[in-house]
Amino acid sequence: MNKYFNDAIIGNNKIRAGVTKKGELIRLFYPNIDFKQFIEEFMVGVKVNDSNLIHLENDINNVYGQYYSEGTNVLNTEIENTYFKLGIIQTDCAPIENNNLLIRKYKLINQNTIPLEVKLIVKSKLLTNENNDVASRIIDNGLIQYTHDYNFAIFSNKNIMSHKLHGIDDVIEGAILEDKDYIGMTNNSGIIYDLKTIEPNGEIEIPLYIYINDNKEKYKLSDIDKEIDNIVKKDYNQEIIKTKKYWRKYLKSHSNIEFSDSSYEQNIKNIYDRTILLYPLLGNSETGGIAASMEIDEGKTLCGRYAYSWPRDAVFITKALDLLDMNKETEKFYKSFCKNTQSKNGMWEQRFYTDGRLAPAWGYQIDETSSVVFGVYSHYLNTKDLKFLKDNFKMIEKATKYLEKYIDKILKGERLEKISYDLWEMHEGISLYSLSSIFASFEAMVKVNELILPEFVNNRLKQNEIKEQIQILQDKSRQIKEFIVKNFYDEQNNYYRRNLEDEKIDISVLGTIVPFNVFSPKEKKIQNTVERINMTLRTYTGGYLRFEYDHYTGDRPWVIATLWMALYYLEIGKKKEAKECFDFVVKTQNSHGFLAEQVDNQKMESAWVIGLGWSHAMFILVLNKLKELEK
Repeated sequence: MNKYFNDAIIGNNKIRAGVTKKGELIRLFYPNIDFKQFIEEFMVGVKVNDSNLIHLENDINNVYGQYYSEGTNVLNTEIENTYFKLGIIQTDCAPIENNNLLIRKYKLINQNTIPLEVKLIVKSKLLTNENNDVASRIIDNGLIQYTHDYNFAIFSNKNIMSHKLHGIDDVIEGAILEDKDYIGMTNNSGIIYDLKTIEPNGEIEIPLYIYINDNKEKYKLSDIDKEIDNIVKKDYNQEIIKTKKYWRKYLKSHSNIEFSDSSYEQNIKNIYDRTILLYPLLGNSETGGIAASMEIDEGKTLCGRYAYSWPRDAVFITKALDLLDMNKETEKFYKSFCKNTQSKNGMWEQRFYTDGRLAPAWGYQIDETSSVVFGVYSHYLNTKDLKFLKDNFKMIEKATKYLEKYIDKILKGERLEKISYDLWEMHEGISLYSLSSIFASFEAMVKVNELILPEFVNNRLKQNEIKEQIQILQDKSRQIKEFIVKNFYDEQNNYYRRNLEDEKIDISVLGTIVPFNVFSPKEKKIQNTVERINMTLRTYTGGYLRFEYDHYTGDRPWVIATLWMALYYLEIGKKKEAKECFDFVVKTQNSHGFLAEQVDNQKMESAWVIGLGWSHAMFILVLNKLKELEK
């Protein structure tokens, strides 16, 4: 499966779906955003009069438009078949009150002067393997694809006309499906609904339901039929209306910035609103885990996959959540997810599934650990909730002890047991970003210890222990800074290097300023470094590369890198330059307000991962600073 781009994302608490700009459903995850993904192919088409199959998601005569219902995660795709003059409005909605369900409503409008006989055709091919083999079973009003573990049901409120279980690829284009079998050992099947005749200017609606449930212990075969009957009895339009109301209320409760009616401000608001609506779809409400994005590359053809939770991202994403009044989500990430994923020695591995299980990884990354320590204190600064610090104190204390051992080996020039990857997970060695994150975590722990100290007013031994730890951390912070200045600044070329092994200019050195505050943004050596960044990483469109010769999926600027420059400029008081970076990102949002990982310089549009949580987080951080300057 090489369908990479989720142009739109919909979902509820359990179902998350990726949809292309032509309305094709290319991914469906349940019960979390990162596991499991069901769909290999899901095709919906129509047969009009005596035509062959007309693919709704891809036909030469189709004209497309797509939009979310305002302020919601309910998606509408308008399809006009210009040959038959048949208009179709496809509405995709994951109901809030039924977390196992996806509704796809089709409204068909005859814009022709003659009657149109229309049939709706659905083909579903699920991912299958030897240990969880998919089979298919026809029911009166649809198709159930099932394994040992789950049922995947596709049905409507009317009975099917015909079906095909075996060999569907041989006949699907002819739009005639006939099969004597009602049950078969296949993961690739299709069904047809006869919508009868639509008169000129007439219209008809049909809901298509996708329902997933787990085959639990003592689960009866008849249970799925009962569940389908209950779903069909409900008014699907009312379910869509209730879902829209939920998301509009959710959006309003987390919107704390006012925007003017100018087109420029409304373009910013488009991203702002979509960010608020995106984050609950990236999160796991049970564990607090937050995925980087919806998956884009299951086959790992171009990357190592994205739908995992990196503790490293906490530095930026949880700060954005706090700014959006999503404090409970931030708190759960640290108190639940991070506690449950911390290793015995105090560190965190590279990445996890959002349910807390260890995800496939390829190495070790020290800033995963330091980021959590720094992030816990950052959240406290937002809430001033001392109880939150107390609840997480043992966790970050244990992590700090691990970081102390790691940094001691570096400062003493001893061999490291594990060589850490850098921020971009491409270079192994001692990196400036990693050291800066450790510096910031020690500075944060000094503040945490100072806040915890009064709690032991009657325990002099514990107080002395805490005071001693404060002094140790202060000394180590000073030593780290001295080590950075001595070893990372290239005196000949006047810039800070990203690591000790190569001389590439890298945007991540800005981590020494924001968020980690190792140096002042006005220091001459920092300004020299920024000058080199602008000469080397700034592209002709105004966006920034991550580092020199960054060829990952193409030589393209990154949203993260560009907004990082904006944050630096805001730190140094250069609002004009910051806005130029910010405006580059605003101009390159997709039509729904999603920000991508990268930007296509030629087309000036989103590229690669669309709806990247980290990109949206950086946008929120910059936007809030810009709005503060307007007050």
